[in-house]
Amino acid sequence: MRTRRRRTARTVVAGAAAAATVVGGLGLSSAPAAARTRDHRPALGMENCTATACHFDLPPGTYDVHVRLGGGSASRTAIGGETRRTLLAETAAGAGQRVGRSFTVDVRTPEGEPTGPDGSPGLDLTIGGAAPALADIRVAPAAGRHTRQILLVGDSTVCDQPGDPYSGWGQHLPQYLRKGVSVANHADSGESTVSYLGNPRLWDTVRSSVRPGDLVLIQLAHNDKTTDEATYRANLGAMVAGVRAEGGEPVLVTPVVRRWFNADGTLDNDTALLVNGLGVDHPAVVRAVASAAGVPLIDLTARTRALVESLGPEGSKALYLYDEKRDNTHTSPHGATRFAALVRDALVLGRLVPEGRVRRG
Repeated sequence: MRTRRRRTARTVVAGAAAAATVVGGLGLSSAPAAARTRDHRPALGMENCTATACHFDLPPGTYDVHVRLGGGSASRTAIGGETRRTLLAETAAGAGQRVGRSFTVDVRTPEGEPTGPDGSPGLDLTIGGAAPALADIRVAPAAGRHTRQILLVGDSTVCDQPGDPYSGWGQHLPQYLRKGVSVANHADSGESTVSYLGNPRLWDTVRSSVRPGDLVLIQLAHNDKTTDEATYRANLGAMVAGVRAEGGEPVLVTPVVRRWFNADGTLDNDTALLVNGLGVDHPAVVRAVASAAGVPLIDLTARTRALVESLGPEGSKALYLYDEKRDNTHTSPHGATRFAALVRDALVLGRLVPEGRVRRG
């Protein structure tokens, strides 16, 4: 499935021009003294921000972001970035309170879908929430030996969707991870195992980005409508072997379900559970390949099925774009957030990411 690519307008703030603005109720008459990073470059701070956005003129790479949230009155602040990624969920601070949070962010070109527009250079953050208040921010290069990447290979149900209301679960996964774990989302709308392997901008880029110890989550199935079972199995095997060759750890992920109910309120039909026109049961093949290759498995089909069925035909509409687009495949921001939480839980349960590296709130 390929959704229409749209770019939303983005506020870009020129460096020192924001030094005297009021952010989170705090008057900043001058830029704060810059801290020094491990490589002796100054950390970038509030001089790059307005009340609603920050822009940091940085080359592609991985960066640690440290924020202090709060102001004179009670606040609720969320931080997004790049192509509509959720980097920090809405966080409360009481009146006069300061709350510190840190996360690690991937900056790359293109900043969203690999076959999409380049986007704006550098790191762009948005300051939102019900009552936003950013008191301080520091951005510095991440210490490589202390940072682990989670690279994502997938389709439109995973990718950094450029246009509201579309959202992929990979777009919302960063909010559940603490500093030291970054998400590099290389999922792309419309891709199958065949097209992903065949496009140098996709698979070759992923392989060249893998560092020893990195996780590579692979969820491709929705667009393998005409892929026979032997080919599908071989393609998954090729991806597993390619990640291992680079020293990474492949993780196979079964596809998210479609919201396609039977009369009895269950999802046990081919459309919902991703059985293609050739009779290829994609989730079953993914499970079999994972077992045969000794690869960790995230059974996202089972997890999303349980959630969707628990909400029923009516309640599950909010997870998808049913009301907006009559779309029972692509998720809303709410649905993508719920599905990303299921991935987080599976990563911890499978001991792929330590409990201390994830956020529960």
